[in-house]
Amino acid sequence: MATTSFQSSKQYELDCQHLHSYFSGNGAINNQKIVEIFVYRNSHEFKFIRQTYSALYGQNVLHLISSIQRNNPSARAAYLRMIEPQERDAEIMRNSLFGGSTVNLNAFVEIACSRPSQELQCIKQTYRSRYSSDLEQDVTAKINGGFKEILLAVLKSCRSYGGRVDMSMAMCDAKTLYEAVESGRTVDQKTIISVLSQRNSEQVKAILVSYKQLYGQEFSKFMKQSKCGQFGKEVGIVIRFIQNPEKFFAKQLMRMKSADAREILIRLVITRSEIDIKDIDEAFAAKTGSSIENLVRREFNGNKDQTGDIVARILIGLMKRN
Repeated sequence: MATTSFQSSKQYELDCQHLHSYFSGNGAINNQKIVEIFVYRNSHEFKFIRQTYSALYGQNVLHLISSIQRNNPSARAAYLRMIEPQERDAEIMRNSLFGGSTVNLNAFVEIACSRPSQELQCIKQTYRSRYSSDLEQDVTAKINGGFKEILLAVLKSCRSYGGRVDMSMAMCDAKTLYEAVESGRTVDQKTIISVLSQRNSEQVKAILVSYKQLYGQEFSKFMKQSKCGQFGKEVGIVIRFIQNPEKFFAKQLMRMKSADAREILIRLVITRSEIDIKDIDEAFAAKTGSSIENLVRREFNGNKDQTGDIVARILIGLMKRN
């Protein structure tokens, strides 16, 4: 046991030496080692790497990387890999709300709608701890219209985490959703929001399955009726993401704009690399006839710069790990 602990300690020190050389510019740089660190270390190991780096160099390695990540895609990839997942997600949501002149709803919806209820609850707690602010209150302040109520419902739903999925309840809720749309001349938005806010994400998925079984179509398609208006479109976006996140992520990649293409690609591959990146890749290939790996190569190897090559190797390595 002592020998194993010693070997691990030495490995963390070697990793820190490579990181220090790469990000501080002091010493010889071994690109292959940098790629290996960010492909093969897990979150538990990154925790010890951060601690070891601080002991060796008296500096927080995340602060060092963060200071150069804006214009350095390899630093951005490194930062998203090294930071604790719940801190990363809380930071992405914070930046979505306050990081620019306009709210970046795509990145916010990404986190809110794709994380299981238990994870989302941890993200909200981390958000409060890091920013001394309540995520739901910030959403209320920064997002307007019906989308605000829908996203608040999703954020509130994680409070009910726990227990097994109740298919009997799911059937009842599916009927409630149907009646909320069909029973009157206008859509009963309050009832729809109430159902979404009172059931955790796993239960919502069960409701959507039950809805299709009962009525023969997806609820998101049902909400495209003209009388559902903008509210129906916004609910549909959230529902499609909860139900088929891999298809939604694939569409995100298909719609990338040059200004934020690299950020989207790095964020998506890293945050989904150990979850459903293969499913996303399959959905992307079905829509485009190409692979995410080819997209990575086009985006980061086009100008043959060293930084781009390292990012490409990290992202492709993560995709092949699964």
